[in-house]
Amino acid sequence: MKIILIAFFALLSAFCNAEELSGSAKQEIEHLFTHLESSGCQFNRNGSWYSAAEASVHIRKKYDYLVGKGLLNTSESFIEKAATESSMSGKPYQVKCEGQSVVLSSVWFNNELKAYRGNKSH
Repeated sequence: MKIILIAFFALLSAFCNAEELSGSAKQEIEHLFTHLESSGCQFNRNGSWYSAAEASVHIRKKYDYLVGKGLLNTSESFIEKAATESSMSGKPYQVKCEGQSVVLSSVWFNNELKAYRGNKSH
């Protein structure tokens, strides 16, 4: 019985200590959404191309779900868990912008996050 209680309290402690997104992470993620929506790029999900606005709606649904479950704690975890691949098929998302090669969405979002952070530090 003692072992069960210890395990229960350890699990409860882990649940209660679930990290939330910091204010700066929320700001960065909102920037990534804004950047996507204004990019004019196309977004490939499961073999079909979508507009940036459609992609943003889809990724925001995933984002809201993950935040509600306490599964995001950084901007990087947002990119990894919501903006990199299909949760259903596991296929990677791709981004195609005019005059540029198709890139994995993880690369596209991480590059923009890096640029955003670099601009904020100046």
